[in-house]
Amino acid sequence: MKKKFPLLFILALVVVGALVNSCKKDKNSNIPALLASGVWQLASIQVYHYTGNTQVGNPDTLNTDCDKNQYFTFKSDNTCSYTNFDCIEQTSTGTWTLTENRLYFSSDMVAKDTVAGGTMSTEKPFDYTQIETLGNYSLVLQTGDVEPNYSATKARTVVRYGFIRQKAITSSN
Repeated sequence: MKKKFPLLFILALVVVGALVNSCKKDKNSNIPALLASGVWQLASIQVYHYTGNTQVGNPDTLNTDCDKNQYFTFKSDNTCSYTNFDCIEQTSTGTWTLTENRLYFSSDMVAKDTVAGGTMSTEKPFDYTQIETLGNYSLVLQTGDVEPNYSATKARTVVRYGFIRQKAITSSN
């Protein structure tokens, strides 16, 4: 029995350590670091129409004739900027915040936009945004009717923005 006591004591310490460590709730996430890791250049914008969860028709591709590069930049201090939103020469700035589950973010950034008929308006294009995909070199965001709970019969519209991360340009003299 004397030989088993140290073994049982060590085993109990390991079990307690594993339980304490596995129950530890931390908010470590690489999502903020990935978002703020560089400048994101817009590669595509597509608009999807759904009834419930069923896609209706083909997606509409926007900005196909835009000659301006559009950039979305996130900073680690939770500020952000978007250059040339909706192919209009402008730089919009604001702040961004991740939701608790790290699947969505919201931004208070206001940008000029062109609505039907060619009139100008202002909007918060990334007020409630789903992070569909995020990697080292690509980012896909969805806005519009992206709430996780929606009616199976309600028409909804989702705008999908595809970005690629730009490499930092360094000059050597």
